[in-house]
Amino acid sequence: MTWIDELPTPNVLVEQARLEANIARMQALAARTGVALRPHTKTHKSVRIARLQTEAGAAGLTVAKVGEAEVLVEAGFDDVRLAYPVVGRDKLERIQALSSTARVSFCVDTLEGARQASEVFQAAGSTATVLIEVDVEYGRCGVHWNDDDSVAFARQVAALPGLEVVGILTHAGQSYNGPSEGETKEAALRRVMAQERDRMLSFASRLKDAGLATPGAFEISVGSTPSIRYFENAAKDGFQITEIRPGNYVFHDAIQQALGVCDWEDCALTVNATVISRHRNDDGSERVFLDAGKKVFTSDRVPSTGVHGTLLYNPRVMEPLPHARLHGCSEEHGWVSIPGGATLEVGDQVRVVPAHACVVMNMFDQFHVVDGDQVVDTWEVSSRGRVS
Repeated sequence: MTWIDELPTPNVLVEQARLEANIARMQALAARTGVALRPHTKTHKSVRIARLQTEAGAAGLTVAKVGEAEVLVEAGFDDVRLAYPVVGRDKLERIQALSSTARVSFCVDTLEGARQASEVFQAAGSTATVLIEVDVEYGRCGVHWNDDDSVAFARQVAALPGLEVVGILTHAGQSYNGPSEGETKEAALRRVMAQERDRMLSFASRLKDAGLATPGAFEISVGSTPSIRYFENAAKDGFQITEIRPGNYVFHDAIQQALGVCDWEDCALTVNATVISRHRNDDGSERVFLDAGKKVFTSDRVPSTGVHGTLLYNPRVMEPLPHARLHGCSEEHGWVSIPGGATLEVGDQVRVVPAHACVVMNMFDQFHVVDGDQVVDTWEVSSRGRVS
């Protein structure tokens, strides 16, 4: 039997019961709203967790990069979607090779990218399964949901040989912006959810009018853990949302808690670090330094507080340490400020809920599955570093 305090720090711990509860809760939401759940695995990059998700009922899996898709297909998963515009002959050829053993779909949002895919798949005598990526306000990739040029683009893509357009896909990243002035956190999330859903249904309706989409045979895919928190399906001209692609929900983190998406008790992933130094400031406050910096927490912060993570006083009940702020990171040091006297001594271990769990997981080769203070198992971060 191994105990958490016997592990070398820093390390990543995932509470098994919370992980399983998060997976079950999202699967139940998908069933209740009549959509397929296709979790985004960039959060955990773990074959073991992906298997837990599909065993719970996930209809397929989502990735961001071709390398992540290769890991999952090699592990036996047969329905993988790249929620990402794929550009480059080498990547398209790798997807084409995967398509012989699995259904691998991907996004297009430019005519240049679509033509590349057409050329590669037509030359191989096969057909690529693609979705048109749509921008519903986030301002990242995707054609605009309400632009006549977007319908014209869809028509051009549908006419290309070697491509089959099966649906449309979006990511409402604006759900991370938080509430507007005078708006509650819940109201903000509900607003973005409805905006994401309704704009996608509206675009699908316009594609139907153009003869490019048929209700019941056209996929409409939405994502973002915050907006999915209050997801409700709806219908327009025979169309409904067909799938959701949240990722962070398996772990949650300090950003999700700050947005009102989850409680601390839902956060399954923590970083375990050791206090390596402690010093008093002239004003009586103290500086405490952890053995985990940007190479663990990365540069991501909770927008509303500016912290890299939340220290826990009692990890069993996920009680934050009052007034302690992980306010800064250098490469190997976590900088903690404590207004009064610190209860942490040099050599103590402390658990931290990171600002952003997804980027933390990609910093490690493995993570430890725990039950309370006991280490249950150690799992590989299977597609760590697979960024192309």
